[in-house]
Amino acid sequence: MKIMWVNPVGKPYADEAIAALIRDIKSAEAEVDVVSLNTSPSPVDLEYRAYEALFYTDIIHLVRHAANNRYDAAVIGCFYDPILADAREISGEMIVVGPCQASIQIMANLCNRFSVIVGSQKEVNQMHDNIHLYGYGRQLASIRAMNLTTTDFLHNKQITEQAMLQHAGEAIKHDYAEGIILGCTLEYGFYRRLQEQLDVPVVDCIYAAYKTAEHLADIKNRFGWKPSRKWSCAPPPEKSIEEFGLFQDEPPIGNRITIN
Repeated sequence: MKIMWVNPVGKPYADEAIAALIRDIKSAEAEVDVVSLNTSPSPVDLEYRAYEALFYTDIIHLVRHAANNRYDAAVIGCFYDPILADAREISGEMIVVGPCQASIQIMANLCNRFSVIVGSQKEVNQMHDNIHLYGYGRQLASIRAMNLTTTDFLHNKQITEQAMLQHAGEAIKHDYAEGIILGCTLEYGFYRRLQEQLDVPVVDCIYAAYKTAEHLADIKNRFGWKPSRKWSCAPPPEKSIEEFGLFQDEPPIGNRITIN
């Protein structure tokens, strides 16, 4: 099976680290490409909706490219699940996965109430809306913000882990959370120690999204369970795509790491 992980920014700074995580957990039969975009100029994160919107066209273009090149699944690697429904519309027979949706679907099998730990208060409203959109609002105990940045996640590991432990502990004690989701793809490397200390399931959204993509790719190939193209799932007609001259340029890949 072929899977693409898309880091939806025009910077390759997270590619190597995420590729290393996926290399440790992928199935032997999976070939994985971890890519970032060539969008320029580019912010380093999608914390702001305006920044997120800057990448929409390139994400759609890349998903279309992956679908046409026989990838079985793709992950849009941001916990906001940016432009997920739009990408699924253009993905042909390819599965498209978002880390937020994948994480809460896994957690719903492990507990009745979960909390999400995010970087800043700015992110809470959008995360809250997405979780309710996916139908898991009743199970959401809380979303707690640590007041940390993506730079902290990458370079201040001790501070990040202490903040995660504090806010997750408060979510369990005060919000009655029974499980914790780490709500950023850069919050990696902590889940196991947190899980041991908190004694509840702690979901790392990179692992959740990747293994969901792999699982769905497998059942697509085994059982033919591929994306529907009826009614609301109907894609743009190929004739109109051709008439408008869409998707004719090279795919907007800035960096690629292939894991066999």
